[in-house]
Amino acid sequence: MELAVLKHTGEDTGRKVSLSAEIFGIEPNDHAIYLDVKQFLANQRQGTHKSKERNEIAGSTKKIKKQKGTGGARAGSLKSPLFRGGGRVFGPKPRDYSFKLNKKLKVVARKSALTYKAQESSLSVIEDFAFDAPKTKSYINLLNGLSLTDKKTLFVLPEVNKNIYLSSRNLKNAKVVTVDDLNTYDVLNADTLLLSEGSVSKLETLLLKK
Repeated sequence: MELAVLKHTGEDTGRKVSLSAEIFGIEPNDHAIYLDVKQFLANQRQGTHKSKERNEIAGSTKKIKKQKGTGGARAGSLKSPLFRGGGRVFGPKPRDYSFKLNKKLKVVARKSALTYKAQESSLSVIEDFAFDAPKTKSYINLLNGLSLTDKKTLFVLPEVNKNIYLSSRNLKNAKVVTVDDLNTYDVLNADTLLLSEGSVSKLETLLLKK
């Protein structure tokens, strides 16, 4: 698969880059994608939720009424879950939601996500460039040149570029990551995936290594 390499202004450079069929042309594995996205979202959860059970409620332990003769059910404490302000039965407790997945499965999931982007023609390759200083307006001009102002974009760089990252940070629908931080969720969550020219070879090295 070949894609034209674009300038960051949106113009065609006249060059093309070849994308590996082993990454952008595989048979997508939807279940691998599901597991990888599930893990990513689970790992984002803090798990700090907590409710009080009856033994943690502050209050008197005095019996609130006599055992018999009231015509109602017996009750021994205001901390009972049956009363307003009482403890909660089987309430949430702090827990760790994260779980592990095999590395090979995660690789398959990323390849599948990239394949879907290639099939949907939601993938563009941008020549390597750099901003002189971090300016949000510079990144907006980049999106304007590519006609992606109203699209949710994910820009993948071969390595950390502080000026490009800081320029995009204030934009709601723009995200910049390095190849090493690329994950299945971000790929699928973006309307358009932008790959810098240098990230293509690094992506192939990362996902095709034995």
